[in-house]
Amino acid sequence: MTATIPSTTAEIIGRVPTDLFIDGRWVPAASGATFAVDNPATEETLTHVADGDATDARRALQTAVDHQAAWAATSPRSRSEILYRAYQLIIDRTDEIAAVMTAEMGKPLPEARGEVAYGAEFFRWFAEEAVRIGGDHTITGDGANRIVVTRQPVGPCILVTPWNFPLAMGTRKIGPAIAAGCTMVFKPAELTPLTALLLTDILREAGLPDGVLNVVTTSDPGTVVGEWMTSGRARKVSFTGSTEVGKLLLGQAAGSVMRTSMELGGNAPFIVCADADVDRAVDGIMVAKMRNMGQACTAANRIFVHRSVIDDFTDELAARMTGLVVGDGSADGTQVGPLVEAKAADKVAGLVDDAVGHGARIVCGGRRPAGAGHFYPPTVLTDVHPGAELMHTEIFGPVAAIIPFGGPDSDGLDEAIALANDTPWGLVGYAYTQDLDRADRLSTELQVGMVGINTGLVSNPAAPFGGVKESGLGREGGRLGIEEFLDVKYVARPIRTS
Repeated sequence: MTATIPSTTAEIIGRVPTDLFIDGRWVPAASGATFAVDNPATEETLTHVADGDATDARRALQTAVDHQAAWAATSPRSRSEILYRAYQLIIDRTDEIAAVMTAEMGKPLPEARGEVAYGAEFFRWFAEEAVRIGGDHTITGDGANRIVVTRQPVGPCILVTPWNFPLAMGTRKIGPAIAAGCTMVFKPAELTPLTALLLTDILREAGLPDGVLNVVTTSDPGTVVGEWMTSGRARKVSFTGSTEVGKLLLGQAAGSVMRTSMELGGNAPFIVCADADVDRAVDGIMVAKMRNMGQACTAANRIFVHRSVIDDFTDELAARMTGLVVGDGSADGTQVGPLVEAKAADKVAGLVDDAVGHGARIVCGGRRPAGAGHFYPPTVLTDVHPGAELMHTEIFGPVAAIIPFGGPDSDGLDEAIALANDTPWGLVGYAYTQDLDRADRLSTELQVGMVGINTGLVSNPAAPFGGVKESGLGREGGRLGIEEFLDVKYVARPIRTS
């Protein structure tokens, strides 16, 4: 059935392209097939988009290959100006993009507007980086040769993005690829393709040449992405998603020794030391836990709190969580929207039930509401046992699991660090302390790619985003972000002496 959404939002959804985008044109899937895009707050269908298959994937990649040489030859300034124009168009259309995002993904409108601002910044950042691609020139030690080092676009790129940040994950990959001079094939998440298609149309309007960006939406990502990965024609893959899928793509990339950027799963620790400012720590956990309803790879998963402050921290956190307004993200006042699909809500409910079975106590929430929509209430658990499943997997939902550490005669830092590092993942860690030496030790010894000290937010376009261990390879954003799309070439030139 058709979604009963406000007419203004319905009109916006109706203007979003729903075909594939290949060689600068919107085209239906070769098979003519489509798939539904649903509203997670109402479980009703918003629209249908083209359902690409292997035939469409081959055509899209061939287009990217055909246009690579010409695109690489364009000036850095022209690529920069395209990104600047796209940045401004995104900002100008903030409300429109946010409405689409909320409708297909569920996050409250204020948070969706925040993602638009965040996502747009990647285009502005990489517009500036496009004209700063550097090189090097030196003389060999014997004085006989010049060493000239240049950087060139790696070539056609495969970009695969998740559903939880449908604009920002696209701009974070597309921005550096454009800046570096790479053509692209892009597969957005099947749960949230509309934001990505709207972004594609904005890039077309901003003057991105035909064939540089080619987009295939599909309900069968394994077939489409597998076609690209095994073609031998793509030279780079940038993937954000689960560690399981990332490992599969790394195996496929090995066949052609393809450059890879992998931003995979997380199991972020959040450590509250005995000397922490508890109010500030609660402010931080509300950001680190509840951003996007907890559906973020950076979300705090395991909250380790020193026993001397655990009661105050738990009481204040429970009060804050209980006060959040849950509902349709498009409604005024909503602070917590639905989870993205029924499977996601089922997973969260199962993790909470398992934790309670292992002895955890529910302080607030913990009961899934009846009615339409994939909702789960903000939940706080204490006395979480190390054997509970949520200690060893991403929760991806609004559930705060609190684990005590330390004691009256111990700061427990050794214990907290050991617990935090007891995971195969290593994306981000958070720590609250007012002691500089303790902060330095936590920053050094946490086995993660990013650390937030007295802050619950680490994501920034100017910073290198990425993890260690099974959380991934490479970095996105910051000065390192464009390096992932560039190859280094060394040219040796003899020095003439006469």
